[in-house]
Amino acid sequence: MEEYRPNRKIEGEYDKSRAAQCINGIFVGKESEGVTAFRGIPFALPPVKELRWKKPAPVGPSDSVFEALYNGPSAIQTVLDSERASFYRQSEDCLYLNVWTADGFDGQKRAVMVFIHGGNYGWGGTADPLYDGHNFVKAHPEVVLVTIAYRVGITGFIDLSEVPGGEEYPYSGNLGLLDQICALRYIKENIAAFGGDAENITVFGESAGGGSVSLLPLIPEAKGLFSRVIAQSGSVALSYSRKECLPLTRDLMKKAKAKNMADLLALTEEQLMEVNKKLKDNNNFPERDGVVLPEDPYAAYDNADAFPVDMLEGTNADELRYWILDVGGLFIYCQMSYMLFGSAVKQFEKSDKARAKSFIELQKSEGIRGKPWRITEFFNELIFRLPAIRQGEAHAKNGNRVFLYYWDQPSAIPDLKACHAVELAYVFNNTEDTIYTGGGVNEELARQVQKMWVNFAVNGDPSTDNVKWEPYSETSRSTMILGQNTRVEKDWKEQERKCLTPLLKYNLNGNSAAPSVDIKKILIIAGAVIAAVGASVLLRLLFR
Repeated sequence: MEEYRPNRKIEGEYDKSRAAQCINGIFVGKESEGVTAFRGIPFALPPVKELRWKKPAPVGPSDSVFEALYNGPSAIQTVLDSERASFYRQSEDCLYLNVWTADGFDGQKRAVMVFIHGGNYGWGGTADPLYDGHNFVKAHPEVVLVTIAYRVGITGFIDLSEVPGGEEYPYSGNLGLLDQICALRYIKENIAAFGGDAENITVFGESAGGGSVSLLPLIPEAKGLFSRVIAQSGSVALSYSRKECLPLTRDLMKKAKAKNMADLLALTEEQLMEVNKKLKDNNNFPERDGVVLPEDPYAAYDNADAFPVDMLEGTNADELRYWILDVGGLFIYCQMSYMLFGSAVKQFEKSDKARAKSFIELQKSEGIRGKPWRITEFFNELIFRLPAIRQGEAHAKNGNRVFLYYWDQPSAIPDLKACHAVELAYVFNNTEDTIYTGGGVNEELARQVQKMWVNFAVNGDPSTDNVKWEPYSETSRSTMILGQNTRVEKDWKEQERKCLTPLLKYNLNGNSAAPSVDIKKILIIAGAVIAAVGASVLLRLLFR
């Protein structure tokens, strides 16, 4: 990952063939192998001082000339090994975007693809090398690629309604989404300078980014800013109720030793970072607040409140296995799976508990050994796959084109299989980045998937010369299986869908299912048990 340096104002001569005239200045990028990269372009005023926890403010006009050589800082977040942007320079001043465009961009009208990064709405940033757009645009010069940043964690998703003075901050629970809209508005107004077609913009994202692009069509301010959506491993399910959001606010006030908004605003950036560390990686998802987002996003999709956009969406076969690494290994993951499942089922009605049990037994009959993996499948379905189907089905019923996929190409990293985020290296053509794939990437699949994504962005149809991709509907339930054997299946995993769809009413999102778990306590208990009976014996017991 590159070193951080602020982009500087240019005095005197500059390379006009690598320059783009935007409303807030002329930005000069850097060319490599026929692709010009523009990094660190500000799309909003810095959300600092009196603008902290306020809606993003648009940039003003300027005729000055600036470098566009370095990514802007990452948003404030704790450091996490799997989120490499967290190791980059962090700041509240984080609202920047990057553009990659192929040679000869002046005067062109190329399809535009805007990527929104993931990170559980608490991490991530455009500096992550996995999201570098050079290889993608080099292979697909017919598109312009943009990556955008947004506020995450306590600066981007915090409900301040209970805090004295918080009535002045009614949008605080969804500032990250409003940042994204501000970026999209900036792109709409300025992308022509980079050879992009302002009337053909596709937003795509993974995880929290997939959740974001699923929620944006429900926000009136976003209408007209894009015409297509690609949601990878994220849907409207990745959102919180107000009740789920408020515990973080109370913890923030306690850790910050604050009594009101004045106290929170008085915190320096460094103090805010320290408070964030004390929150032990807790963060909110976007808030179904009835202000920015509807309280029931599924109903909003049912009622055609989502403005008309083409939608391509899907999930991975083994989403939750991603967290094996994040929680500290296989043993702790298995223990947490039991806790999460018990916490989730506790809130179910009796008949729904029977459904959950039936599903677990169904997985066993299909040969998935070990209860932790059957529990993993349970959450894969209820947090990821079935919400995507529910969202897409409603959108299709209202006359929109929807395409559904299921990714089953595995990682080479032991135990991860087709985990969350494994497809990103394929999509971005950064196949040498092995953080999730572990190496051994299927290069033919990478080329195929990129062509599908690009075709969808260009004309709304992800079909290729070799593969016809039919739209999803309630009758056909056509699903593209992406993997070693790419193919179309009708009503993929029908039994699982029928068994668990009624449980979507519980809005499992990774939070409502989670007990109050202190990982350190689990580690202590695990260490004691391992010392007593031996790790090999425990693993045999877990996977019996």
